[in-house]
Amino acid sequence: MKVLHIITGLGVGGAEQQLRLLLRHLPTPCDVVALTNAGTVAAGIAADGTRVTELGMSGNRDVAALPRLVRIIRAGEYDVVHTHLYRACLYGRIAARLAGVRAVVATEHSLGDSQMEGRPLTAGVRALYLAGERLGRMTVAVSPAVGARLHRWGVPRRRIRVVPNGIEVERFRFDPAARTRTREQLGLPERAFVVGGVGRLAAGKRFDVLLRAVARLPEDVVVLLVGSGPEEPGLRRLAQRLGIEERVRFAGEAPQFAATSPLDSGAVPDLPSLLSAMDALASPCPEEAFGLALVEGLASGLPVLYASCPALESLAPAERSGAAYCPSDPDSFAQALHGLRGDVPPHRGAPAAVRHYSITRSAEQLMGVYASVAPGPTPEVNPR
Repeated sequence: MKVLHIITGLGVGGAEQQLRLLLRHLPTPCDVVALTNAGTVAAGIAADGTRVTELGMSGNRDVAALPRLVRIIRAGEYDVVHTHLYRACLYGRIAARLAGVRAVVATEHSLGDSQMEGRPLTAGVRALYLAGERLGRMTVAVSPAVGARLHRWGVPRRRIRVVPNGIEVERFRFDPAARTRTREQLGLPERAFVVGGVGRLAAGKRFDVLLRAVARLPEDVVVLLVGSGPEEPGLRRLAQRLGIEERVRFAGEAPQFAATSPLDSGAVPDLPSLLSAMDALASPCPEEAFGLALVEGLASGLPVLYASCPALESLAPAERSGAAYCPSDPDSFAQALHGLRGDVPPHRGAPAAVRHYSITRSAEQLMGVYASVAPGPTPEVNPR
């Protein structure tokens, strides 16, 4: 079975990094096409040994890219075309059908109640999405919440499969040496209570709530924001207005995998190292499609606070050890963080529920989806 993945872009982002991780675990030949912006993640995918082609689309209405995409699909003789993100789902489904490939799968990574990938869910966006959906065979939802939203839109249940995002669980195991090294690199005091926020610095993530909450807490409480985005200048100004600019660290984008030499003082810490440096992880975002960063935080043994996290909300209450719901307002987060301050265990272990989101398990489930749309021999998944 040969699979072509089509994605809107390959700059640093949750869907993009999840694709790279899946490609490392899928036991079948794959190629990747990025419609535009074959950036940092594209370089990583290529380094892992998967071929990446950038189509060079100039914008959403660059229909001249469609025949080029059709030619790529025909030349590759793919059994399955798998699309990711809104623009790629639309163009990829059309191109696959024109190229004669009917086994088309799309993953819906970022569908909320009121937005998709940051764009408002207008009637036009919804109508165009549903028109494209009919050209595929199956839509993969990254959580039951996303699956339910798709069904409310009008996608038949028989055409929806839930395959959760996954992580390499062992890679996020708490590392005390990485904690010390990363705190030194970022200038974080040894005794500081470090509250992390991980994700794109966009308005919908509501990291402003976290800054306002920390401004209400003692001076030993420090914020470590991991990610980049259009809201970063505004968050820096807010920290200054709140008088906490010395208590906020902007780490930028964390590489998905560690540098060749983690001892290199110039290497940017990877996400597991940054999580090891934290004492708690907070997500004030009120509308998540999955909540992958919180699962990664739990895998590092962190207590996590969330305003929305379908990945955890779909589990039984007894399985949510270390995680707590918190309304998305500064007072609620300040109160919850105050309760956690000074109560971090010296030896952090991950709750057993994290194993539910192993990337190996997700790859196995995805191979089952491929088999359902393109019957034939299906390779077995072997963990790397």
